[in-house]
Formats: sequence, structure tokens, C-alpha cells
Amino acid sequence: MKAFVFPGQGSQYCGMGRDLYERFPEARALMDRANEILGYSITGIMFTGSEDDLKQTKYTQLAIFLHSYAAAMLLGREGVSMAAGHSLGEYTALCFAGAIGFEDAVRLVAKRGELMQNAGQLNPGTMAAIIGMDDAALDGLLEEAGAFGVVQAANFNSPGQIVLSGDIAAVRKAVELAPAKGARMAKELVVSGAFHSPLMKPAEKELAETLDTMTIRDAEIPVCMNVVARPVRDAAEIRANLISQLTSSVLWSQSVQAMVDAGVSEFVEVGPQKVLQGLIKRISKSATTDGVDTADQVASRVNPA
Repeated sequence: MKAFVFPGQGSQYCGMGRDLYERFPEARALMDRANEILGYSITGIMFTGSEDDLKQTKYTQLAIFLHSYAAAMLLGREGVSMAAGHSLGEYTALCFAGAIGFEDAVRLVAKRGELMQNAGQLNPGTMAAIIGMDDAALDGLLEEAGAFGVVQAANFNSPGQIVLSGDIAAVRKAVELAPAKGARMAKELVVSGAFHSPLMKPAEKELAETLDTMTIRDAEIPVCMNVVARPVRDAAEIRANLISQLTSSVLWSQSVQAMVDAGVSEFVEVGPQKVLQGLIKRISKSATTDGVDTADQVASRVNPA
């Protein structure tokens, strides 16, 4: 079985998606429609914007969604049995799977990016990568650092790679304590907020209100969702999981394992960069991975020589 997986925030790069726009009329029409919906040129930021522009959450999420979805739309769903996405990428997966329409997805991702950026300003926080520490030691680390504020595991990216999120003092304390608990590396990340932690709570209500204005359908192929780490098709559950996702851990390692257990052996990362391919190789030695980012990579699959 084959699954398409979609990247999340951090995979952006200057010039992203431009070759898709220039080479494929369908991608151009899709991106032009996104510009119309938004009332500004997200493609301008993607194609010629600065790195600082692309790092703004309200633009980052839209840029990655649009690049990823355009490539996926060109590839089509034939032969794809399942989908998943890392954090923001889950929205791309749900759109690809037919659970959310493209125009609604653009509006929803725009609102999510804006709400998360605002929540980061309202409740300043940070995140940190912890490498090489056993999951068993994590509870002790979180308990000790938790005396300094809110801190939780935001992402279970792969065995031995965890991202923490929360109050600045608590996360920095965790970074300080982690080496003594077996971590090979502990490093604070440059982020605009404490994503996937209770500090994102201010965004939940407005995201739920935005979702209430949109039609969510049952997914046409299962989407292995971040919050529950299992394949989901039911529209009501999709809606609830998207709201929970803002403040809950991204169970990526567990989700990939669930897909492997369900019979997925081939993972294709669709969208910018190849972050997920590296994670998947560490999660499952038996899985094969590939990526589709550029126009040439799309063309090689759509029109193989």
C-alpha cells in the first residue's frame, strides 16, 4: 500500500512552488484562485519573498499548504490508499482526501496561521528539540521542568526525537536538564510561539467557530490523524481532531507506525523539502520513502519516460 504524507511548518524555502506554477496550468489556476480568496498574493511571498516573510506563521502555513496541495492535485489519488500530514500538513492531507474543499481549506489554513501567530504574541512561549533521550526519561524531565511553567511534548517525530513546547522558563529548564537524563542534544528552536501546547488555547475557540462555517465531509481515503495516531474517515471526528490538534501532541512516530501496521509500505512525501522522509526512515526500517517537491519530480511521475 502507498500513502501520501504532507510536511508541516519549517519546510518552507524561498522560491517554493514557482516551477509548478510556471510549468502546469492546473497549478497556476489553483494558486491564482488562492490569491483571489486571500485578497493578496501569497504566491508573491512564495516565489520572491524573503526568508523572514516566509517565516511568519500566517504566511508559512499557506505557502506550504499551497505548494503541497498543488503537487498532490497534479499527481492524483490513483493508487494512494492513505494520507497523513505533520501538524499543518494534516490540512493538506484532508483536502487531498476530499474531506475539505480547496477554497475552504485556503480560508481555514489562513485563519489557523493567523490565530497561532496571535496566540504566540498573547502567550509568549518557545519550543526545543530533544535528541537521543529515551521516552521513558521524558516524564521525569517534564515533571521537573514543569515546576517552572507549562511544558509538554509537542511532537513525537521519530524514536529519540521529541520537540517540547511551553512557557519559556520551563522549556529552557528542560533543555538544561535533558543532557543529565540521557539526551544527546537539547536545543531551543527559533519559533514564533509554543505550538501544540496549552499556550495555543486562545486560538481554539476561533478555529472552532471558523470550522463551524465550513463543510467537512467523510474522507474518501483514510487520513491518519496527529491527535489519535490512527486512520480516520468520519467527518465529525475529523472536525474534533482539528480543534484538539492546536494544543495536543503531534503523534507522528505513532501515526507512521499505525500506517505501517495497516499495510502501508511506501510513503511519498508531497511538498517542500524532505523532512518527513528522514523521520519515516527512522520510524520504520522496512518502509520505502520518496518525495515530490519540484516540477521535474511531478512530471517524472505524471509522464514517466
